[in-house]
Amino acid sequence: YSDDIRVIIQLMQYHNKAYLLNIPSWDWKQGDDVICLAELKLGFIAQSCLAPGFSTMMANLFAMRSFKTSPDTQAWQNDYLQGTGCEMYTETLSPSFTGMTFPQASELCFTKLKLLLLAIEIKGEDGSDSKISINPRGAKISANTQGFFIAQSADEVKRAWFYCKACHEDIKDETLIKKCKCKNYVGMLMMQTGMVKGQGDLNQSYIDDDHHLAPTFTPPELPKKVHVRGEPGGREREDSITNRNMRNSTPIMGNSTATKQVNKVKPTINRCLNEAPNNPNSQFSNQRPTSRSTGGNNVNNNGVGLQVGIADDQAKDFDFEKTEMKYDSTGMFHWSPARNLEDCILDRNQAAMTVLNGHVVVCLFADPDSPLIGLRNLVMPLRASNFHYHELKHVVIVGAVDYIRREWKMLQNLPKISVLNGSPLSRADLRAVNVNLCDMCVILSAKVPSNDDPTLADKEAILASLNIKAMTFDDTIGVLSQDESGVVSANENLNSVSGPIVLQRRGSVYGANVPMITELVNDSNVQFLDQDDDDDPDTELYLTQPFACGTAFAVSVLDSLMSTTYFNQNALTLIRSLITGGATPELELILAEGAGLRGGYSTSDSLSNRDRCRVGQISLYDGPLAQFGEAGKYGDLFVAALKSYGMLCIGLYRFRDTSSSCDASSKRYVITNPPDDFQLLPTDQVFVLMQFDPGMEYKPNRGQKGKDDNS
Repeated sequence: YSDDIRVIIQLMQYHNKAYLLNIPSWDWKQGDDVICLAELKLGFIAQSCLAPGFSTMMANLFAMRSFKTSPDTQAWQNDYLQGTGCEMYTETLSPSFTGMTFPQASELCFTKLKLLLLAIEIKGEDGSDSKISINPRGAKISANTQGFFIAQSADEVKRAWFYCKACHEDIKDETLIKKCKCKNYVGMLMMQTGMVKGQGDLNQSYIDDDHHLAPTFTPPELPKKVHVRGEPGGREREDSITNRNMRNSTPIMGNSTATKQVNKVKPTINRCLNEAPNNPNSQFSNQRPTSRSTGGNNVNNNGVGLQVGIADDQAKDFDFEKTEMKYDSTGMFHWSPARNLEDCILDRNQAAMTVLNGHVVVCLFADPDSPLIGLRNLVMPLRASNFHYHELKHVVIVGAVDYIRREWKMLQNLPKISVLNGSPLSRADLRAVNVNLCDMCVILSAKVPSNDDPTLADKEAILASLNIKAMTFDDTIGVLSQDESGVVSANENLNSVSGPIVLQRRGSVYGANVPMITELVNDSNVQFLDQDDDDDPDTELYLTQPFACGTAFAVSVLDSLMSTTYFNQNALTLIRSLITGGATPELELILAEGAGLRGGYSTSDSLSNRDRCRVGQISLYDGPLAQFGEAGKYGDLFVAALKSYGMLCIGLYRFRDTSSSCDASSKRYVITNPPDDFQLLPTDQVFVLMQFDPGMEYKPNRGQKGKDDNS
């Protein structure tokens, strides 16, 4: 018996997680971890509501695959396959990075080392728990900082450790960046300039390569046969136990300037206009690229004179001044007082009268006694506090209310949820919730598949998907503007800075163009989702068109997470941070008690938790980055987005058919971390990790007072 052995457990059902976390000897600080497939699956799907295709990109990053392009393969498949070869790695940054800001380090890694630096590990100033910060705005790199990279191989990532400003600054070919002889010189130089404080023997951990921990990577299987950027050699293997011991024995230098919490910018709610120049991004705030997640927002919930009884936050404006508890006790998620399910239920007529636009439709198949799937894990990432309240997408669940009633205890404190008691197969119900105007339609099933025929496990989900694709809609524009008499009379001061907000969005005329993601139980059923694809029935899921386009997701793609976590403990932390919208171990323990999310009064500490980046998608068709859509290079876009807006580009979402013919498909596919000379198109969407914007909080019905605030 060993009481301090590390335990990693995989769970199928989310509700069992609470029992595990309440075991007295369970300690996440000792490396104990639980992988709940149902929870992560819904988190992946939730992020796809904010940035379609993101679930595919992330799932591919954590599966060990080699790829081989072929002249016989279509061009779009070659671009996609190159991305499937990317994986997540950790590596210590060399002394040459010390003192740089994160954007400087990320730019250097991308342009010179051909690596994508996503995040760094930041240690507390008193040696307390370290924290993984994704694209931190103001963080500086301290000595021995661990970086989290997206790359093709472990050999490539070593460049981040080998890089030496003195030797490699002028090298143009990244493959020539190897271990050099002057590590000692660099270390001593940094000691003398005071960039690193510490004893000489501590510096030896830099200089002596014997103490250097080999890069940690996702599960080691067969070495890759092909390296995209032409670096020879396979992956190095090291015993994971040795890795752990070496990691524990590597001296970590304290840096007195390290901050306990990154970006402790206090995003005050009543930020005044005259404070805006203090915002480092304020010079760009008027032309900031808009993410998909803020487009076509929920125009139904403010001042549209809806009937009382639909939902509290629809019937009356959310009072930002009088409501003190707007976030949960950790400050990571939006929170509202518990509401009765009956107050949130719509009938078909109410739904049709509601101006639903830019929302998320959840088509849920469930029997009254189906096992709970944990819908909270789908909604919570969409309620992260790094969105402003008016940016939150309304979630409309279409399904059996008897099942949703059992889930409701976990949803009652999350704002902007409505339920239509109907069937996802009913076209009348789908029209009532304006499925053609939604930002994403999610198709889920909570039913237990019978063991008779696995092919039938997904029959409802596939039928619902095909049903929506076969629908046609009026060529109408979902619009909320001053011109429509009386519709927004109460909203005349929606945005006193730039005049009244006019939300306009053209709906899909054909159901095939409705953004959709379907969850499958059985991988092979993906062949039935698209009528026009030519995938072989035996094709692996990740190679199929619906998966490459981000319109299908199966829990099987997460199977490798167990071994990923074993070999790279921080990998799961990073996934959770990206996928859940900010769930922390502290929040997990609160939820494990069973009382759901608890509201909390806003303090400067809890408000500072809002200042974290989020996943977004920006267009190159218009906006300040549109210049790069005109035959620009991805590398130039990467540098400009990082320098001007603090946005970290991680990939592209491109039309499968780039021709302008009338029969061209509207489907897009995912390209993960393309090379810097990759040619861009005006129709491309860019996956970005974007910064929280503390200004421009939207406060409805403020009258003339709104003109003094960033309302």
